[in-house]
Amino acid sequence: MTTNQFPKLALLLVIFGLALAACGRVGGAAADASATEVPIAVADTQIVAEGRLVPRESVELSFVASGQVTEVLVKEGDQVKAGDVLARLGNREQMEANIAAAQLDVLAAKQESLDAQQARVALDDNLPQAQTQALEAITSARDALHGAERRLNSLSSPADQADIDSATASMVLARDVLDKAKDDFEPYANKPEDNLVRAVFLNRLAEAQRAYDDTVRRLNRLDGVIGSDFDISQAQAEMEIAQARLEQAQKDFKTLQTGPDPEAVALAESRVKTSEGRIQSAEAALAAAEAALADLDLVATIAGTVVNLDLILGEQVTPGTLVVQLADFSQWYVETDNLTEIDVVNASTDQAVSIVPDALPDVQLSGQVESIGDVYEEKRGDVTYTARILVNEVDPRLRWGMTVVVTFEK
Repeated sequence: MTTNQFPKLALLLVIFGLALAACGRVGGAAADASATEVPIAVADTQIVAEGRLVPRESVELSFVASGQVTEVLVKEGDQVKAGDVLARLGNREQMEANIAAAQLDVLAAKQESLDAQQARVALDDNLPQAQTQALEAITSARDALHGAERRLNSLSSPADQADIDSATASMVLARDVLDKAKDDFEPYANKPEDNLVRAVFLNRLAEAQRAYDDTVRRLNRLDGVIGSDFDISQAQAEMEIAQARLEQAQKDFKTLQTGPDPEAVALAESRVKTSEGRIQSAEAALAAAEAALADLDLVATIAGTVVNLDLILGEQVTPGTLVVQLADFSQWYVETDNLTEIDVVNASTDQAVSIVPDALPDVQLSGQVESIGDVYEEKRGDVTYTARILVNEVDPRLRWGMTVVVTFEK
């Protein structure tokens, strides 16, 4: 054996001996495995994610109408409230006139509706009076019918002698009164027309003449002097008219027994419905006119700070162009961008976190998980979720968009 071969042989013997020793230890461990179990080591790691500072809320605003900027009421850095007007467009006069006209239409429609409703109520309120008037109409129509029947009978049949004698006596008496009236008037006939005594006697004479003429006509009818076919046909027509009026009056009264006239009710209710439709139409036109005017105003939708203003007086703007940005810095939030699917299962809402801004490594802020997104994103090959974290403390050096490291507390 050469001197070069000896070291190699020695090395092989050492390796062989170590192998035997190892086999002995493995066998012993296997024999005692049931008696002693080695615990599995679990890594004690925290969830660490990156994020950015964002304000509580922010909005970008634009006009919904086109026009020329006539007023800019804010500047960058101003604090505004929700509902504040930030800027205005011109060309408002016609829209204001449209609003005034629409307001008048609404008032007119409401008055028409009120009148229609009052008319409907009046049908019920006036029902007792209408029923009384219907009864009076029946009585009047019945009297007229009886009078027409008597006239027709007097023209178409011989008169009783008693009626003739009565008419003759009435004529004689009336003639006597007429003669006395003529005698009384005679001395004053040539007096001036404005003489009061003459006027009194002249009036009496006229009344006496009228009464006498009526008695003569009555006697002539009874004697058959005025009994022509024309008079009879006329009397017949008058009686038929009187009969029709009586029937209508009776029908009207019967209808009113159960309530107001159904036709009048239907007409009144139709007026009410029509007026209500007109109110809706007028109010819709007013709302449209007011909306058109409101579109000329740029209004803050949140309370916050004007962080960006891109408006110049006199410039023309178009709908949808972003001109103002508002942010609510009353609270700071952190939004993560790399909470992985492995981490998210160990995170929960209301969980406490610590926050360290990259720009302020000596500042540690506390926070609380407010929400964890349900929708995933793929970033840099990982499935990630966004968590929104409320920052409990405020440092005046914090700025929107700063990057931070978030450590989720156990």
